[in-house]
Amino acid sequence: MDWLAALDLTLFRFVNQTLANPACDWLMPLLSGHRLFVPALLVLAGLLCCRGGIRGRVCVALLFLSVILGDTLICASLKEAIARPRPFVDLPDARVLIGKGLSGSMPSSHAANWFAAAMVAFIYYRRRALGVIAIAAAVAFSRVYNGVHYPSDVVAGALLGAGYAAALVWGGDQLWRWLGQKWFPLWWRRFPSLLSPEAVAPAAALANAPDTEALRDTQWLRLGYLLAFALLAVRLAYLASGRIELSEDEAYQWHWSKHLALSYYSKPPMIAYTQFLGTTLWGDNAFGVRFFSPIIAAILSLLLLRFVARELNGRAAFCLVAAMSVTPLMAVGATLMTIDPLSVLFWTAALLAGWRAMERDSLALWAWTGVWLGLGFLSKYTELFQLACWATFFALCPPARRHLRKPGPWLALAINLLAIVPVYLWNRDHGWATAVHLQDRAGLSSAWKFTFRFFNDFVTSELLLLNPVFLIASLWAGFAFWRRFRDRPLWLYLFSMGFPLFLGYWLYSFRARVQPNWIAPAMLPMFLLMVFYWENRWRAGCRPVKAWLIAGLLVTLPIVVLIHESKLAQKVAGRPLPEPIDPITRVRGWSEMARLVGVEREKLQAEDKPVFIIGAHYGITSLISFYLPESRAAVPTRPFVYFQSTDQPDNQFYFWENYAHRKGQNAIYAVLLRINGPPATPPERLRAEFATITDLGRREVFDQGRVIHAIQLFACRDLR
Repeated sequence: MDWLAALDLTLFRFVNQTLANPACDWLMPLLSGHRLFVPALLVLAGLLCCRGGIRGRVCVALLFLSVILGDTLICASLKEAIARPRPFVDLPDARVLIGKGLSGSMPSSHAANWFAAAMVAFIYYRRRALGVIAIAAAVAFSRVYNGVHYPSDVVAGALLGAGYAAALVWGGDQLWRWLGQKWFPLWWRRFPSLLSPEAVAPAAALANAPDTEALRDTQWLRLGYLLAFALLAVRLAYLASGRIELSEDEAYQWHWSKHLALSYYSKPPMIAYTQFLGTTLWGDNAFGVRFFSPIIAAILSLLLLRFVARELNGRAAFCLVAAMSVTPLMAVGATLMTIDPLSVLFWTAALLAGWRAMERDSLALWAWTGVWLGLGFLSKYTELFQLACWATFFALCPPARRHLRKPGPWLALAINLLAIVPVYLWNRDHGWATAVHLQDRAGLSSAWKFTFRFFNDFVTSELLLLNPVFLIASLWAGFAFWRRFRDRPLWLYLFSMGFPLFLGYWLYSFRARVQPNWIAPAMLPMFLLMVFYWENRWRAGCRPVKAWLIAGLLVTLPIVVLIHESKLAQKVAGRPLPEPIDPITRVRGWSEMARLVGVEREKLQAEDKPVFIIGAHYGITSLISFYLPESRAAVPTRPFVYFQSTDQPDNQFYFWENYAHRKGQNAIYAVLLRINGPPATPPERLRAEFATITDLGRREVFDQGRVIHAIQLFACRDLR
């Protein structure tokens, strides 16, 4: 091993230093990652998909999968496990011509990605793959020349990338041969092998496989099921990988799950009970907190697949699930465990159960509708607006009013009203804190002031979060269907279950700020109406619908990818996303932040007095509580992390034990700062509570060489 290490070092210095020349000093950084490199490859991939037939599409799909899965799972995991330092860390004389990566050195992801692509290209286009192989070799060489990898790193990456790409292609072919013939016989007849997509199925298979519209629908529905379960597996694996940490609200609501109650200051209790169940199953970790988020997304996909397939067809059902998977708001809801996934689940369940109840005139289904409405209210107060949606439907659809003369709708309403009781009892005993909070949050405590500022913010955020193509298609369907299809009760029902909420918040944005996630329950009813309307237009001969669907799937796919791994932006553009627009900064760096606070606490404890921690905001208080190991174990029986004391309720911490009983003890006061914001000053109330307060200065948390969080700490001595 010593001989191999010496050889590796000798080769590195030979390539990095001996071969150095001005031409290569210009060329090699470009090969390692010019900002136009990846866009050019994407254009080539698009041309291959458009003009390469089935072979080109299969090649691009497998190439994309091999690079994404290999880079984010295999290479990233190996780098973390091996943890080999980059050459410039150990070798002061190394020539570094590009940015210094912070990840491990072994293996080289660039080499793995390019040789994976070269292997896939060689399998499908052997006569034309030499160019890709040459580029892969040049990129691998450039990593050594630029001083960011040892030769052994790029050799390992090249072998690894070529190996897992070949395994993926071979495994995919074997899976398709087995699964395709059984589940997708019509498509299997068109291309029975992924290795030879243009081959023809055996004559016996062609003779025995029927070709019917029902079978086509069944194939699309099965594909939808596969997509839903594949997304579930990928999301669970992503959460288990630990790539992201909890957000402020998730950590805050995890605190609630340790103090189960009938309700809470700002939200109903369902989120606390859901996180309690998740952490009971998997422990007090981020995976346990978020476990039910991808589960809820999978349940929604299955419910909508069955509903759309029954009411329309399997192809439309698959398209809906595919559209949901690339909608940023849905992607976030399938990863983070907040109140929105629960709200969307129960709103949708009540929608589907209510329609079936009217179809079958079933009292039992009306009861289930009431249960889902009640659980929706216990998840998010927005669910009360669904009653207004029901009223809208009965007002617009006279034939449906006959149900109001029967006990079903009133039974559902009674069950829904029962769900209000826990929230009512908690608020009665806590000074109606929730009512005051919601009034302030909605801006009802201030006079009406007409403005376009909040409206512009609302439109911009919804175009981004709901996918601009799908949002415009949904709004178009919501207005256009009145001309031709207003006599279809189901279409009118879907309109009533989503558009009143969306349009209501849209109009309210002229008065006050509307948070982008407030319209989340309206998203799926709007998408359902979109699918029904545009499927009908497709059948009527509107052929651009297919192009619009593909555009919608592609336009926000990069955003969904970046939401899950923003570090890919640096690999594509050569630089990370700016901190203000990088979504991952909200869920990274908190454990390091908590560690910095813990270090200062240990230093203060050297003065032989107990030390507790005070947070300036519920978010930083909750994150420190979760990510400081000794604090997480102490919640809720022996907490030593508190929110700063206040005279009036400001959040849920007001109703729990505070630090008043710790008289004479010291504390660390932590404030989360804006990256480029001014320093913090302790509030007057805190100054009055302690004998002295000393500024310990600013601490910064780094990611990809940039600051993503900044905190300011104060040493507070002798609580009065």
